[in-house]
Amino acid sequence: MIWLRVIQSGNKYLVYYKHMEAGNKYKKIMVCLDYSEEARQVALRAQELTNLYGPPLTLVHVVEPLMVDAGYDIFMDISPDLEDTRMEAAKTSLENLQKNLGLTDVEVLVEEGPVKSEILRIAKENDIDLVVIGSHGRHGISLLLGSTANAILHGAQCDVLSVRVG
Repeated sequence: MIWLRVIQSGNKYLVYYKHMEAGNKYKKIMVCLDYSEEARQVALRAQELTNLYGPPLTLVHVVEPLMVDAGYDIFMDISPDLEDTRMEAAKTSLENLQKNLGLTDVEVLVEEGPVKSEILRIAKENDIDLVVIGSHGRHGISLLLGSTANAILHGAQCDVLSVRVG
């Protein structure tokens, strides 16, 4: 099997490839999901890979902490009850997606924090071989402002599959 990696550098594309031996399979796949309509598409692609390679799948959603401007240029934290409710809602959403897709042998993780750094931390701490994440393929100013998929692609210490959605 041959894997290709294409990296855009300015107006040029660099292509890297490597031949994977039959025994060099992914052992842990993590799919990062949000509440978008495209989450199902990303999860299905990850499911295809687990069917191909046979590893367990980890579904991950990161809940960003809410901050509210209380005026006077001071920010205050939201009630812990609201944060707990958001975490439970995220876990329920992932579990429902898991059931709807018929996924078995799945770990569901819901973490709180900055999305990009939490995804990278979870991948590293769990020895993930492949991170699957959705990408809208934005260009121009929206790309300059930052993209979660782009940050994961360049920050992960493992392979990353960016699934074009939308």
